[in-house]
Order: sequence, then structure tokens, then C-alpha cells
Amino acid sequence: MNPDLHAAVTGWRRHLHQNPGLTLDEGDTAAFVVEKLKSLGVAEIESGIGGHGVVATLRRPGLGGNRSVGLRADMDALPIQEADAALPHRSRKPGVMHACGHDGHTAALLGAAALLQADTSWSGTVRLVFQPAEEGGGGALKMIADGLFQRFPMERIFGWHNWPGLAAGTVAVHEGAVMAAGARFDITFDGHAGHAALPHMTKDPMLGAGHAIVALQSIVSREVDPMKAGVVSITMATSGEAQNQVPARAVLKGTARWLDTAVGDLIEARMREISQGIAMAFGLSATVNFNRGVPVTRNHPAERDTAAAAAATVTEVTRELGPAMTGEDFSWYLNEVPGAFVWIGNGPAEGGRELHHPSYDFNDAILPAASGFLAAVAKRALGEG
Repeated sequence: MNPDLHAAVTGWRRHLHQNPGLTLDEGDTAAFVVEKLKSLGVAEIESGIGGHGVVATLRRPGLGGNRSVGLRADMDALPIQEADAALPHRSRKPGVMHACGHDGHTAALLGAAALLQADTSWSGTVRLVFQPAEEGGGGALKMIADGLFQRFPMERIFGWHNWPGLAAGTVAVHEGAVMAAGARFDITFDGHAGHAALPHMTKDPMLGAGHAIVALQSIVSREVDPMKAGVVSITMATSGEAQNQVPARAVLKGTARWLDTAVGDLIEARMREISQGIAMAFGLSATVNFNRGVPVTRNHPAERDTAAAAAATVTEVTRELGPAMTGEDFSWYLNEVPGAFVWIGNGPAEGGRELHHPSYDFNDAILPAASGFLAAVAKRALGEG
């Protein structure tokens, strides 16, 4: 990527950071993507796929011209208030920011479009998939349901995520699982409200919720095989209206993750049993909603190797990292067609640069590696076979 293109893509990325679109509200982002694709000379662009999804098609006739490959970027932001008030390109929307780097993912795919448009060494069809609603909004499934792979055939698909803590620009290609399967859950304890000074006349759901917080987070430490991975995290607890009232209801919310389906089944079963047991012990009722989300993100072997070989032509590659317990709805695409998902280092994670932290910012220095990888893996995939 030459310096002029790098500067342009950096400007696009910072514009997206300043103007984030929440999950299911990415219309302005999609319009920006379409505008930039047109400025790059991309003729085939379709919008409104699975919501605010955009798919652009690049075609170049020649030997192997019947081959096709997809490249995907996610576009949505998070409901987080940005902490760094001194950042020149900080979010202009209160309570909304790109705390996961999807602004960088989108800009990098636009950069890859520019690289591929200027490169005459490849032939075939490249689908540029700009996906909405990755952050729990089911964007991948919605695009699939809207005919993504039927309307825009692709033999293979590739994607990536920036990774704080990995050296900037280094591509990590996983041998096995990349990211975990997961679920979001909520547990409601219903009791009997009353005066806080007369607790014997109440059935206190806060007491049940307190015991549940401890018990539920012991499922992994005491019931999951230590050689397998699992996560149960209670992240929200809501209850009460007045300081001198025992409330009628307490609600716990959180997330669970696993790499093995049997572990996910165990977590769900024990969560239900523990919640009901605690409710019985304290004279409450309990309702558990366990909503499974994305499956495990697991690369196809041939596409994994294709991604590693392509990345090696652009930047440093590591194949030594294990999976993370984060989730990624790119996994739904991998259930439809062969593909691979890689990480690209965002640099040090210190100082609040972790994913989903209110001080996070995408590292623009890695855009050449990210765009270069996407263009290289598309060309290599089209040239194989």
C-alpha cells in the first residue's frame, strides 16, 4: 500500500470512528461504504442485504475467471461512551463508539478493494461483504437468510479481526478453533416485596441472586474438565426501587462461552438446576433464559493454509496462538462455505487499548498489513485449484 492510499484509508477509518453506527443502525456507515466503493470505480454494488449489509463485486476475466472468493468486514459499533476526550477523531455520538475496531475492518476492506482494482495480476470474482450487526445482532445469519451465497456465489470466504496484545501487523493463523461458541443468559428471581426493616415478611430475591452469583460462577471451576475451556460471567445485576424496600424481583444477566458442545450443554443444564435450587431454598421462583448465539469459529484446513501462505507474502505470520473465548459470527459463514478467519495484531493492549474498553482505538499503522492480507488471500484463493 503506497503512502497516499494509506493516508486515504486512514482518513476513512477515522471518519467511521467519528460517526459510529450501533448494531442494526449502520445505515450511514453503509452509505459511506457505497460512496467510497463508487469513488474507487467499483461498478457492481448492492445494498440492504440482511439489513444494512453491502456486497460489492469485482470481476476480472482471464484464466481461472470462473473462480470466486469472498472477503468480509463487520461495520457496527458498541453502546459504550468513549473515554478519551482528547482523541482528535473521537466519536461524535454520545454513548456510541467503535470499541472493537470494526471501523478499521471496514476501512481495510475498502483499502483491499483499491488494491485489487489497481492490480491486473488476478482473474476471477471477488465479493466484498460489508456486514452489519456483528455485535449480537445476528448480522451474518440475516445476510445468509437474505440469500448471500445464492445471490453472490463464492467458493470460499475469508475474514479477520484486529487483536490487541499481538505485535502490530502480525497475522495469527490458528490451527484449530479461533473463537468460542457462546450464549447470553438472563435469570429472574421473583419473591415478595416488603419493608426492609421487616424482612421476615418478605421473600428476598436479592438474597437468591447473591447466592446465584457465587454458585453459577463455580460451574466452570468445579464441574468442567480442567482440560477443556468454559466461561460463565455474570455481568449485570438489577433490582430494587427504594433503599428501605426488599424488592419483588432481581435479574442477573451475563454470558457463557465454550469450545466443546458438551461443555455448553453442561453449563446450560447446571445453570438451570442451580437457579431452581436456590429459588427453592429461599422461597422464590426462578426463570432462566439461555439464548445460544454463534457457534465455534473453526477454520477449514485448506483455507487456513491458504490464509497463512497469503499473509506471509505481506507481513509476519504466527501459527502458535491458541483460541480466545470471545465469539464471532463469521462462524456462521464457515458453516456454509469453506473459509478461514485470522487475527492481525493491533499492537500493545496497555492503557485501555483492549477490545470493548472505552479507551480503545484501532491502530491505523496496521491498515497496510490488513488491506494487503485481504487482497493477497483473495488472489491466492482465486489462483489455487
